Amino acid sequence: MLDALSEKFEKILKKLRGHGVLTENNVAEALKEVRLALLEADVNFKIVKEFLDRVRQRAVGQEVLQSLTPGHHVVKVVWEELCQLMGQGQAGLSLASAPPTIIMMVGLQGSGKTTTSGKLARLFKNQGKRVLLVAADPRRPAATEQLISLGAELDVPVHRADRPGTSKDDVVRTCVTGVTRGQDQGHDVVILDTGGRLHIDEELMDELVEVKRSVTPHEVLLVADAMTGQDAVAMADRFNQLLGLTGVVLTKVEGDARGGAVLSIRAATGKPVKFLGVGEKLDALEVFHPDRMASRILGMGDVLSLIEKAQQAYTREQAEEVQKKLISKTLTLEDFRDQIKQVNRLGSLDQIIGMLPGGQRLKEMAGGGVPEKEIGRVAAIIDSMTLRERRDHTLINGSRKKRIARGSGTSVPEVNRLIKQFLTARKMMKALSGGGGKRQLAQLLRG
Repeated sequence: MLDALSEKFEKILKKLRGHGVLTENNVAEALKEVRLALLEADVNFKIVKEFLDRVRQRAVGQEVLQSLTPGHHVVKVVWEELCQLMGQGQAGLSLASAPPTIIMMVGLQGSGKTTTSGKLARLFKNQGKRVLLVAADPRRPAATEQLISLGAELDVPVHRADRPGTSKDDVVRTCVTGVTRGQDQGHDVVILDTGGRLHIDEELMDELVEVKRSVTPHEVLLVADAMTGQDAVAMADRFNQLLGLTGVVLTKVEGDARGGAVLSIRAATGKPVKFLGVGEKLDALEVFHPDRMASRILGMGDVLSLIEKAQQAYTREQAEEVQKKLISKTLTLEDFRDQIKQVNRLGSLDQIIGMLPGGQRLKEMAGGGVPEKEIGRVAAIIDSMTLRERRDHTLINGSRKKRIARGSGTSVPEVNRLIKQFLTARKMMKALSGGGGKRQLAQLLRG
């Protein structure tokens, strides 16, 4: 998501930084390009106009134009205004002072509401909370079955109607009895997966309004498909008028969304984006940070989010064990394979590179993308080795390479290339884990 917008912003701001002296004409020319980039990203034109007016007012001020680095000052202004547009700081969930916290999930059919309910349940469970899922969409048996399946995968109980019924009263009763069960059984969080439609209709909204009135949820979260652009913003505004939303979860952000919903939804509705759905898996849910998203849009990366992902995928003990092996020169191909699998748990390589400063340029250097199949190929080659070969690469002679290539469906040159990559990576990792590398990292962390 946002790759095209990020690429355009990088080029525009690079031009500005290249000017030794900025004039009002320089700024005006750049802002025309910014306007076009935002409109192409499907951002609402009124929001674009207001955004540019604020940037223009600040960017042509004496403080910027007379600065020693005016181009960098303009970049700072654009970053700050993007943060303002998307909601300033990260907006957390409102938890009940006396459990359970009731979270009502709403949205149109196909937006990913049921999957997002499962993702939230996983998030809370990992925080040590007891979660109850409530299947409140009786008109779609598939949605109930999906929620039950997700509950089984997460080891989270799912409450469903005692007797079948699809009327508004039946739905309200299911939600009320679900909340009562959560209270009686000592659950910390109750998540209501309510019904959806292909389009907003009065019947659906009446039902949701009655559910909200009956259970008084602490959070009403709209699940919206980021791929729908401005349509998602209009839909969010409608839901907000009738239900009083507390926040938005944007799904399918990992796709080819142009970014309009992410940039527009807070300004249009006044409600914050709280989470981003970045994949189909249950762990593919990110807390939304406006400042980090602004940095990614401007090509500055999002190292903080990358560090948080790494901390979730990697324990301190695992990191220390790898460092010991590096220092003692005992890191094996088996360890190398495990490291690659750990990296893969962080997400796709495209996502990881997108979080690095200058990530767009790195993608261009890689030919517009990163070959995901390479990870699977490397793992297949190492898995085709014997245990002894994985632990001592010096045993791998010509005949063994042929056997490994046949077993992995690759070629001998590919096996040779992997071993060379392993030795190079081990050398680089050892250098970084030594005293000089530690000093460099410490300096970077100190800023």
